[in-house]
Amino acid sequence: MGIGKEKTVATSIDGLISGLDTTSLIDALMNAAAQPQTVLKSQAAGQQTTIQALQALNSKIAALATLATGTAKPATLDLHTATSSSSSVTVTAGAGAVDGRLDLTVKQTAQSQLSVTAAMTTWQDDPPVLTIVGADGKAHEVTAASTSVSDVVAAINAAGAGVTATRVAAGSDPVSGQPQYRLQFSSTDTGASAAFAVYRGTSAEQAAGTASDLFAEPGAATVRAAQDAQIALWSGSAAEQVISSADNTFENVMAGVSITVSAATTDPVAITVARDDDGIAKAASALVDALNGVFALIGQQTSVTQTTDSSGKPSVRAGALTGEAVVRQATQLITSAATEPVDGLSPSTYGIGIQRDGTIAFDAKKLQAALAADPQKAVGALQAIAGRVQTAATGLADPYTGSITTQIKNDQSALGKLNDQISDWDTRLADRRTTLERTYANMEVALSKLQSQGNWLTSQLASLQAQG
Repeated sequence: MGIGKEKTVATSIDGLISGLDTTSLIDALMNAAAQPQTVLKSQAAGQQTTIQALQALNSKIAALATLATGTAKPATLDLHTATSSSSSVTVTAGAGAVDGRLDLTVKQTAQSQLSVTAAMTTWQDDPPVLTIVGADGKAHEVTAASTSVSDVVAAINAAGAGVTATRVAAGSDPVSGQPQYRLQFSSTDTGASAAFAVYRGTSAEQAAGTASDLFAEPGAATVRAAQDAQIALWSGSAAEQVISSADNTFENVMAGVSITVSAATTDPVAITVARDDDGIAKAASALVDALNGVFALIGQQTSVTQTTDSSGKPSVRAGALTGEAVVRQATQLITSAATEPVDGLSPSTYGIGIQRDGTIAFDAKKLQAALAADPQKAVGALQAIAGRVQTAATGLADPYTGSITTQIKNDQSALGKLNDQISDWDTRLADRRTTLERTYANMEVALSKLQSQGNWLTSQLASLQAQG
């Protein structure tokens, strides 16, 4: 910080009288004076490297805490797979699913209502008023801007009655030759509750029974009736039970299982739910990988390497976190959390074991054997291990109270003080250079005066000798 900047100032005072290399002399003196600052800069650089390494480790452990928190939750390891014997029935197992099998028959799928009017060139009534009545009996009166079929369609679609209308070409009127159209009405939802009727006339007329049914007119029809999806359990037996759904999805017919149907079936469809051992093993493996990721970073940052410099002398280099007490604490806490017994049994019983190099190994076969023997106990052990790891990792990397977080804050404070000292030295060294430059400049001035005096005395002596 600043020593090199003053060199240009010193070049202007190189020994004009003395012949001395003043710049080199000042630089040598300044280099000696700057040694304390150089030491401080080295300390600051080392401190910054340590802080960066601790921040990287803190992030790694925080990610481990997040993963362990999720793994410790009951739902995370409550994993099941669900399969169907028919492509027309798909199943998904979620939280709360239990092993089991169920046979069902799809009686029908859910559908919306689709009805069409008779052909027309314009709307018959003027003003064009119609009433849409839903399955719940609620009436929506609609008035169009004109007898234009397009205006009637627009009014229906703007009514928010759960019904949409579409104008469909229907040839030409045999008498006038004008283009004819049909109005296709569709319910926006599926299921029996989406059924509707449309009447010519006001809602009062419909209530009084004087409005005519639009779809009962000659040439009109309901092409598709609204209906619920239905599945039958134990079909053909005295215990047959029919279950309905407004859409094609049935929730919790089996606990935690969602069933979606796409077509009716004649033969029973087998739904099978089984524990997902592979999914549980995958979750355990991910936790072990995260643990080893932390240990790998610690190993990298605490390793001591020995090399040889250009002169052949051995050189030893320590990692950025070598000797850091908080890092040793982190290793001990996380290792203990992952490897201490659970209910008197080693985690290796469930496929999680420590190796000679301090890393954690995962054996999926051991875990699957433990799941087969006692799934509840095995899953509980994994959750307990994850919970301990979460506690240890959070204690280290919590953004407010974590021990590594606290160490980083302390180191940053110490680095700030070092930088303040370095800045103070910049001012001190600048003052020192100014003093040296002034001293040497004064010396040159003094020498110049002495030289002038000597020249005068020489001339006086020469004059006296000439007179004698």
